[in-house]
Amino acid sequence: MLHKTWHDNHIKDVEVVHTNAKKFKVSDMLTIGKTYPVVNETEEYLFIIDDSNKVGGYFKEYFKEV
Repeated sequence: MLHKTWHDNHIKDVEVVHTNAKKFKVSDMLTIGKTYPVVNETEEYLFIIDDSNKVGGYFKEYFKEV
């Protein structure tokens, strides 16, 4: 149940560079140019607190480090 403590983590900040998803619609949860806190990171995904104020996992290709 580690994911329940993620909301309090803050590893780094990232900025959204695009929301051109191939398969899923991410433009409802991410705003281009906005900075988000990263709460967990894997090899392919960043888990951030998105526009819904919940933790969501997104491909790293949408972001750049700030």
